[in-house]
Amino acid sequence: MSTMVYDKTDKGREEISTRKNQLSSRLRTILVMIDGRHSLEDLLRNFAGVGVTADSVKELLQEGYIFLASGEEPAAAAPKLPASARARQVARRVAGAEGAHHDDVHDDGPAPLPAVASAEAPSAQALAESQLDDATRFRHLYDFYNQTIKSTIGLRGIMLQLKVEKCNNVDDFRALRLQYLEAVLKAKGSEMARSLRGRLDELLGGKPVHDDFTLPDN
Repeated sequence: MSTMVYDKTDKGREEISTRKNQLSSRLRTILVMIDGRHSLEDLLRNFAGVGVTADSVKELLQEGYIFLASGEEPAAAAPKLPASARARQVARRVAGAEGAHHDDVHDDGPAPLPAVASAEAPSAQALAESQLDDATRFRHLYDFYNQTIKSTIGLRGIMLQLKVEKCNNVDDFRALRLQYLEAVLKAKGSEMARSLRGRLDELLGGKPVHDDFTLPDN
């Protein structure tokens, strides 16, 4: 049997950003863990402690929050859901029809938003000029935290990701800054922490007046 890898649909990403459908906290947590990279086997093995089961994944699939990005469903799987434009793009990439890098189909979705989790983060000047409203800034911060926690801390960052899920506004994300940067420093060292601190402060609208986070001298 081929390895099954699931990713969020447009509906799934919208639910994460807006809580529009008031998904249960259990399913919402599982939805966060599904990122188009971890196989179902990995999810069941590594995230069982937060309630990930085959049935819960199937429930998200049936409700249209996720889609099968690669692999094949078992014979008795739920009917195939209509794929979004992004879903079709991912499917073509998996099939070898496109040679695009994985980052080209990150969880940014089809909307023309800055790829805040990529190396091409917007400058402070660009952010100031864009005059982001709170809702847009919230989404950018949410994406930034989730993507960078996954890429720099990995499975050890699961508790930090759960705290990200509890954030309801930009101030909540600001309060998480110190813990996030200390975790990045521990996992990846000073250079990565310095780089991500700069990007995060741009998204937060500026460095805090009293910055409790300090980098080692060397």
